Amino acid sequence: MKTPSEDRLVYDWSRRRPRAAEEGPLAMLDDETLRDGLQSPSVQDPPIEDKIKILHFMDRMGIETANIGLPGSGPRQRESVELLCREMANAKLNIQANCAARTLREDIQPIADVVQATGVPIEACVFIGSSPIRQFAEEWEFDFVRRLSEEAVRFAVGEGLKVMYVTEDTIRARPEHLKVLFETAVEAGASRLCLCDTVGSATPSGTRNLVEWVVDLLNGLGVGGQVGIDWHGHRDRGLDVANTLSAIEAGATRVHGTALGVGERVGNTPMEQLLVNMRLLGWRQDDLSCLQTYVETVSEAVGVPIPVNQPIVGQDAFRTATGVHAAAVIKAQCKGDSWLADRVYSGVPASIIGRNQEIEVGHLSGASNVHFFLSNRGLDDQDSVCEAILDAAKKSERLLTEEEVLEIFREYTATS
Repeated sequence: MKTPSEDRLVYDWSRRRPRAAEEGPLAMLDDETLRDGLQSPSVQDPPIEDKIKILHFMDRMGIETANIGLPGSGPRQRESVELLCREMANAKLNIQANCAARTLREDIQPIADVVQATGVPIEACVFIGSSPIRQFAEEWEFDFVRRLSEEAVRFAVGEGLKVMYVTEDTIRARPEHLKVLFETAVEAGASRLCLCDTVGSATPSGTRNLVEWVVDLLNGLGVGGQVGIDWHGHRDRGLDVANTLSAIEAGATRVHGTALGVGERVGNTPMEQLLVNMRLLGWRQDDLSCLQTYVETVSEAVGVPIPVNQPIVGQDAFRTATGVHAAAVIKAQCKGDSWLADRVYSGVPASIIGRNQEIEVGHLSGASNVHFFLSNRGLDDQDSVCEAILDAAKKSERLLTEEEVLEIFREYTATS
């Protein structure tokens, strides 16, 4: 039987009009793994060889920009940023570099120095706290924040750098303050404004309200479409991906993430989840065949294990041992239709990241699990041996390992 078309089998309430290929991505991506991600208290700063590998994976997946460090923080970071820029040039990578800096000349100058040394353009991401709570804690007067912002942006532009002006804790800042800061930054030459959910307090509706407000502000200044809007989210409330998708729908033109969501406290928006969600929504068409390897490389490099239940890249993302679930996947595979088997019990097709649906054997399995397990390995799946394996599985408190299933198979066939 021929499988009906996708729109006949799956009604997607989330999907809007697919974007035509010539329109390009709905929003660009900025990978912060090698900068903001390394601010996690549990990670190690990888050697430059690992950073270069990670940078190449970002480039292969079509990520447009990467934050490669804060060179003003010391010689180690300064050297790392320069080496990554030289790799971009020598390997002719498409991905572009940006670097973080406080709104201070001593942070911005090292970025300009690396540009002079390598010839590779770097966007300066100059940041300062914008919320009243931050200003109160720091004992900053608002005019001090405005003046420091203006001086930093003008200095960076004067050094030939493109500037993204970053207001930390934007989601908790007052609109009258943001209006002054954003107008000041644009007048001083900033080409992008970055809206930050620095402490992960945003909700999707709050994110939408903020982004739409900034869109209107830029339109009112006559620079709508000329000054880009970035969204930088954290995951303290577990709303990071939802907030980022909401920001894109509201008008953000670039959004940030890190592999596995590594970052301060509980982390940032996971880049792998952004890539897959934007692909499934029709907002980007990246080749994600190396996504799993990218995440595994980052995991090993920074010393953060991948949770087994991590969406998309976790060990269990496409595994099932439940009889009803497995039976549906197996029936789909028996139709000879890999597309159907990859979607009948999965909201994320495993194939788009180079993985497969996996059928295991455990205490909640049915006979179909065992038949599939054996036949998929070219072994005789007669009912009697399947019953012996299933009986052992029902007595187990966990899934049987492959070796345990094969050992039962060998013992049974040797005595039968």
